[in-house]
Formats: sequence, C-alpha cells, structure tokens
Amino acid sequence: MSFSGASERSVPATKIEITVSLVVLYTQSRASQEWREFGRTEVIDNTLNPDFVRKFVLDYFFEEKQNLRFDVYNVDSKTNISKPDFLGQAFLALGEVIGGQGSRVERPLTGVPGKKCGTILLTAEELSNCRDIATMQLFTLPLFHDFIGEFTTSYRELSKAQNQFTVYEVLNPRKKCKKKKYVNSGTVTLLSFSVDSEFTFVDYIKGGWIISMTMGWGSCFPTGNPLQPTSLHYMSPYQLSAYAMALKAVGEIIQDYDSDKLFPAYGFGAKLPPEGRISHQFPLNNNDEDPNCVGIEGVLESYFQSLRTVQLYGPTYFAPVINQVARAAAKISDGSQYYVLLIITDGVISDMTQTKEAIVSASSLPMSIIIVGVGPAMFEAMEELDGDDVRVSSRGRYAERDIVQFVPFRDYVDRSGNQVLSMARLAKDVLAEIPEQLLSYMRTRDIQPRPPPPATTSPTPAPEHP
Repeated sequence: MSFSGASERSVPATKIEITVSLVVLYTQSRASQEWREFGRTEVIDNTLNPDFVRKFVLDYFFEEKQNLRFDVYNVDSKTNISKPDFLGQAFLALGEVIGGQGSRVERPLTGVPGKKCGTILLTAEELSNCRDIATMQLFTLPLFHDFIGEFTTSYRELSKAQNQFTVYEVLNPRKKCKKKKYVNSGTVTLLSFSVDSEFTFVDYIKGGWIISMTMGWGSCFPTGNPLQPTSLHYMSPYQLSAYAMALKAVGEIIQDYDSDKLFPAYGFGAKLPPEGRISHQFPLNNNDEDPNCVGIEGVLESYFQSLRTVQLYGPTYFAPVINQVARAAAKISDGSQYYVLLIITDGVISDMTQTKEAIVSASSLPMSIIIVGVGPAMFEAMEELDGDDVRVSSRGRYAERDIVQFVPFRDYVDRSGNQVLSMARLAKDVLAEIPEQLLSYMRTRDIQPRPPPPATTSPTPAPEHP
C-alpha cells in the first residue's frame, strides 16, 4: 500500500515554511480493538503534497474487517517526532481501498478542529509473485514402488529448460556410498515446463467488478413478539438481536465492494398491514418500487421499522427471494457484477423442493447465497442446501457450482460476552468461500478481468439491483 497527500493549509506570503512530512500507519487488533503501530513512511522535506516512496505489505483477507488508521505529521526533525505538528488522520478498512475504483481511495484528513487538514490518497497493489502456476511433464521408464533415488533442481533451472529436453540424473545416496563405480540409478527427462499467471480475486475488483448484496430475513411464529425478550428479534435498547448482529457482521464487510452502497432488503413470512395479507417477499422499507436501503445502517433501520409494523408469521419460503436475485444476475453476462444474497432465518423452511430448484438454476449465474441460521433449530434442511458434501440437485439436475454457504449463529455466541470478536468469526466463516465462488464462475465463463481504470476516470456506474 502506498500513500500520497495533498495539503489544504495555506502558507502566508511573508513567511517561508519548510515542511517535513510523514505518515504513521496503525492496524487494529480484532480481539482487543487496540491500535498498534504497523510502520512509518520516510520523511519528505519541503513539500505540501508529498508522494511517499515507502510501501507497506499487508496480508489481505476479503472475509475480515481490517481496520486501518493513518496519522499524518509535520515534524521539525527527521529523527524526533516527540513534538510533531499533527496534520490530521483518516480511518478506513483495507477492503475500502481494495474495493475503490482501481483499488484507489482518497479520504479527507480530520482531527484538527476548525481547520482543513487536506486529504490522503491510498493505493493498493497485489504482490504478483503468489499467482504463478507451474506445469511440467516428466518422462522416465517404468519404476518399482520403492525408493530409487533423487535429483535436485530449481525453479530458475526449470524455467531455462522450457524450450528443450533436459535430462536429470537420479542418484541414490546409499548406493553411491557403497559402490565405487556407481554412476546413477536412472534418469528423468523434463519434456515440457510452462508458467502461467492465474487471475486473482483482486484482479477483478481492480477492474471495476462490483459485489451487489441483497438481504433477506425470514421468520415464523415461534420467534415470538419482537417486543418480548424471548423473541429472536427482540429490540433491546442494550444490544442487537441475533438477526441484526448477523446482518451487520456480514454486511459491513461486503459494502466496501459495492459502489453505490444501496442494498435491496426483503422480509418473508409475515402478515402485512392493513389487511393482514401473508407475504413471502416484501421490501423492508415498505417501498415496492425501490427496495434499496442506504448502507448497512439503512438496512438495519428498515428492519427495525418493519418489526414494528408487520406480524411475524409462517410459512417461510426461500425460493421467491432467491429467484428475485437470480433474475437480476441473469442480466449480467460480462462479469461486471456478482450478487450475494444473505438470508437470515430460524431454520424452518416450507418450500424445500422449490428452493432446491431455485439454487440449481442460480448456480449457473454470477451469484452466491449465504444462509445464517438463528435460534435453537437443528437446521438439517440448511445443511442439505449447503452442498459441501453432496451437490444440490433438483429433478435430475445438479448445481453447476457450490454457491451456498450455511452457518448456525449459535456456534458464534461468545460466552465471555465479546460480541465484536464472535461476529468477526461469523463473518469470516460465511464470507471465506465468496472469492473462490466468484473465480469459479469467471473461469467457467472464460471471463477475464478488465484493466484497472485510469486515476482520472469517472466513478464506476451504479450496479443493477434486484
């Protein structure tokens, strides 16, 4: 990750000011939430718009919220910042940088009351030495199932031999010590060797690929009145419900990769006012024309408002909301968007046959489905939909890809009360498969990532929503 800055502080015409700038990077511990210094840039003299050379190497995990803090200083000594001139700071997640247009973001510096602190520009680059795949073809005579010998080579030597046959002597150390006239135990011939670079998850993000997330929560009568502490939807003034915690844990990570931060959110399994009609798919914001909510906080606000107006009821159907997202995903053929449907449910599903059919059909589209089960149910049906062991099938058709990930919420309830850490583990487990699911879709469709847009290009177009 590299940095540059633009100062908005003016320098009086009657005074000459020599600036010395540096940036200090801090990372936040998931367990303790404490900030720890990760590194510092070099000090740059005499400029109001420094472009730092030093870069920081960070391990990036899509499924984790990796919070960063950048403190910017003017200092009067290259070796002493005990009395620095604090210019400002910026807070953001690593995912925001990766998910920015061309993996670049610009953020205002804050922290100095009453003053414009300027901005900081952050750029992320993926290290290229982790994506190479080597393929080789070796030839030898038929061998016995026993140790015959060994030979040593290197990647560099193999690379040099790409266009010619190379013969390696196979040596057995024990025979070599015992026999004076020992030459070798045979040979191995390298017939071909090639190195190919595989496209990565970050390549698609940098090329302008967008994750479009849709939320769906389903509930039926056993979850109870949300005004009562026994309900899974209990609206406590002190802590979020299991539904809200799961939605926030997953949503706060995925929203970094959605350019417009607009999320369609639906409920299913409820009686709607005023006539009490049972609905298996209704917008949480009560707007049939535009079900989008602004940011994860907007989704939570609509969720809480919906709990005050609808009556939780059954049965619970998954297929309608899956098909709704699938219709939007079917319009995308160039790999520019990938859809993630997050379903939070108590585990009681009433349309298993239709849901399997919907999943099989959706498996050929650019979408994934995350299911979080809350409450005490056994979730056998959800495990069946996950498809980790046996691919989901319907009427003789098998899912083209494994696109469903299921986790029970109860496995992530921290008995010590550290909900921040437990929700981080939940998000990590449910999101861990998304990058590979996206790559599997791109590979099967032979869709290559687009080149990163120039720094001067206009913002990425708004994504297509269900």
